Amino acid sequence: MAFVLGAAIALAGCGGSTGRGGSPTSKLVGAGSGGALHLPQLTGAAGGYQVPPLLDPRNVFAADRQGELSPVVRGFRKLVYVPNSGSASVDEIDPTTYRIVRQFSVGAVPQHVVPSYDLRTLWVTNDVGNSLTPINPANGVPGRPVPVDDPYNLYFTPDGRYAIVMAERLRRMDFRDAHTMKLHHELQVPQCAGDNHADFTADGRYMLVSCEFGADMVLVDVAAERVAATLQLPAGASPQDVKLSPDGSVFYVADLTYGGVWEIAPSPLRRIGFIRTGAGAHGLYPSRDTTRLYVSNRSAGTVSVISFATRRVVATWDIPGGSPDMGGVSASGRVFWLSGRYDASVYAINTITGKLIRRIPVGLEPHGVCVYPQPGRYSLGHTGVFR
Repeated sequence: MAFVLGAAIALAGCGGSTGRGGSPTSKLVGAGSGGALHLPQLTGAAGGYQVPPLLDPRNVFAADRQGELSPVVRGFRKLVYVPNSGSASVDEIDPTTYRIVRQFSVGAVPQHVVPSYDLRTLWVTNDVGNSLTPINPANGVPGRPVPVDDPYNLYFTPDGRYAIVMAERLRRMDFRDAHTMKLHHELQVPQCAGDNHADFTADGRYMLVSCEFGADMVLVDVAAERVAATLQLPAGASPQDVKLSPDGSVFYVADLTYGGVWEIAPSPLRRIGFIRTGAGAHGLYPSRDTTRLYVSNRSAGTVSVISFATRRVVATWDIPGGSPDMGGVSASGRVFWLSGRYDASVYAINTITGKLIRRIPVGLEPHGVCVYPQPGRYSLGHTGVFR
């Protein structure tokens, strides 16, 4: 089926309403003078751009299930990597003892710890320090920093050729060699204030990017390295993390301001609903059995659990006095790890009971926590978007 984008989409309702679909008008811009933009699915090698086929066309996360560790990572030490934005440091936690086993300094304002496409390196994105610090995940030892402009976040093209540095402050998406980080192409995104989080369509051809400070989403044609369209969200929206549904039919986008998750259909690109979760909705993480989506509500101090089947909240977990932000699910699927952004802590949460197992003191303003190793054949970036 072809992707077809209408020039404008209007959804009835009022801002912040409860339930799906009750939200203000969205508008699609940049669709061209013809009033529609046709985005074909990837077929074969489009201009040499080839993406590994999904293990299951009905489930984009089929390779991410419990126990599906790649041979590349099976011997790696199990650690939880915590970038402390306010301390310019990384803490490494042993998930079996809940103790910090290593601390080291990095560049200014580290935001995320990101697995490389080939799973062999972890990259610390030192945003203000303008560098990436590599970590050897076999033993957790850091290496020599690589100079890179404004790396707020980091993704990888689904064909594995390029890293995509989300240069948020500069309003750029920099395509770099996935191994050397040598610059290939600066994609200017002036229409996207605060480009920082993203996920990819099921075929890997397009990338939906959140614009945190501009109430917009931009759709990037990855193969062509260009912006295809911009979807305007309701006024005041602050889109954060982005996650595709297992069947590839819906993008979920956390919104810090509206306290919930926008539902955006890629075909045609439009906003189709809203799920209220809690104040400060920020991070999105699928469960290992791919039936649920965990939503961290930073201001509410809660985690909402959304059923992928019904697209409704089925449980809410409380973290008393917490500020749950970013993290990941353990390889077993039994523990959900999250940074406590404003209480210098990391939380380990039981995914069966929803109860807090442990609160571990770390450095100041912990942010994009990475649990590693995780299941998956290759990494698309962030704290662990795997296929």
